[in-house]
Amino acid sequence: MGTNDTTPALPRIVSDDEWRAELAELRVREKALTRELDVLNAQRRTLPMVAVGNDYVFQGVDGSRSLLDLFDGRTQLIVYHFMFGTDWDAGCDGCSWVVDAMSHPAHLNARDVSIVLSSRAPIDALVAYRERMGWDMPWYSAAPVGHGPDFNVDMGATVNGDEHHGLSVFIRDGDQIYRTYHTGDRGVEHLGSHWTYLDLVPYGRQEDWEVSPPGWPQDPAYADQRRHDEY
Repeated sequence: MGTNDTTPALPRIVSDDEWRAELAELRVREKALTRELDVLNAQRRTLPMVAVGNDYVFQGVDGSRSLLDLFDGRTQLIVYHFMFGTDWDAGCDGCSWVVDAMSHPAHLNARDVSIVLSSRAPIDALVAYRERMGWDMPWYSAAPVGHGPDFNVDMGATVNGDEHHGLSVFIRDGDQIYRTYHTGDRGVEHLGSHWTYLDLVPYGRQEDWEVSPPGWPQDPAYADQRRHDEY
């Protein structure tokens, strides 16, 4: 919603008692959802796993790395499949939203978890874009080298030549790596606190799929999603 937009409709004005009553009613549903999410998270954590080879080759700022190297000595690894094609001028704006909101990795590292970004673009393009965005998250090029396995294709991040965002979770037992979880589409919103914050305010995400009263500002989904240096 821009500063020159027509003033949108506002929520109802009620007494303090009425407001507290409706807030309490909402709180009951919020708590029920929290408990259901606890059950869902437990199911996610106990999913079976599938063995993954360690012959993928990534390019980082310090040269070639294997998938095992990306763990950086830890047991668990989160890979965010950042959409950045080999001939793109910039990374995906939606993926940029996600990385802008990622928490400090020290909190994950302390719990035996590493997190990295992986993209199809050459490492030089990734480094340049990372500098533009002001990030320091570890980022690796997953472009296939020679006739080796294609990480993006195998992980569903490149499908029929098209780039897709997503997230994959791995765990290792010694040098043997297993994939435990994958999600894409809106599943990656878990990583982006921007959506969580917007879901708290009256006008929400301001997208036309949301259930909102007449007069609420709404545009097509993702229409106003930009890189943070493009507003």
